[in-house]
Amino acid sequence: MVAATTQPGGFSPGLAARLTLADGRRVFVKAVSGSINPDSPGMHRREARIAAALPSSVPTSRLLDSYEGGDWIALIFEDIEGAAPRTPWRQAELDRVLRAVEELSASLTPAPIAVEPVSELMPMVFAGWRRLAARVESGQDDLRGIDPWAQRHLAELVALEALSPDAASAGTTLLHADLRADNILLTPSRVFFIDWPWASRGAAWVDLAFMLPSVAMQGGPKPWEIFDAHPLGYRAPDAHVTAVVAAVAGFMIFGSRLPPPPGLPTVRAFQRDQGLPALEWLKRRTGWS
Repeated sequence: MVAATTQPGGFSPGLAARLTLADGRRVFVKAVSGSINPDSPGMHRREARIAAALPSSVPTSRLLDSYEGGDWIALIFEDIEGAAPRTPWRQAELDRVLRAVEELSASLTPAPIAVEPVSELMPMVFAGWRRLAARVESGQDDLRGIDPWAQRHLAELVALEALSPDAASAGTTLLHADLRADNILLTPSRVFFIDWPWASRGAAWVDLAFMLPSVAMQGGPKPWEIFDAHPLGYRAPDAHVTAVVAAVAGFMIFGSRLPPPPGLPTVRAFQRDQGLPALEWLKRRTGWS
């Protein structure tokens, strides 16, 4: 190695850097230590398995190698000469990404590799309101700071969220399940989707629904302004979408009220700032007063 450039952004509690090797090649390396965050090595191992299995047609960085030593695991990918979308979002870049999400979904239906349903891989995403209600019942949370609408409808939100695991998993699409600006690279001609540790199977529209609160948080349009006009969105079953939007809002709001996990001091604010547009979207979809 003759040069290294640390890459900002993202929520991995470890190294992310572009390296220039002695022979002139460039690679991207991400590495984590279990001593920093005990869950991250397992996620990296899963990402290595997924990345190695993804078809060459998927627009992503190819896994070149992986390494484990001591407490560390490192993944080595080809380096893509691209940049993350600018935030606040620019409309032209957002339009490119939204078209690419549609194309990605079409190319990954049916799923070309064997993965778990999204509700099985990520059960906590579909249990935020239930967990919040349990903390209220036990006296661990007084709901202070939560929108009064959500406080009034907490029992109904728990019931609505209970429909979301089946709704999200009702499909055969291979989902990225963690699309947001820092997991996207733009080149002049292509859109690349990177970081696939949460790849799972589900309904074709779930990636779009999961992504849109982060777009709103980062200066883009409201979630419904995109979803309702997007080919993946307007074809989706209304009841299923509402249940999944409930789950997304509950996951973000509940998570934002917890202490930060080891090595991830900013993730709770990130969840809070996505929970606000997700809840606004949910209020519109339910029509509850």
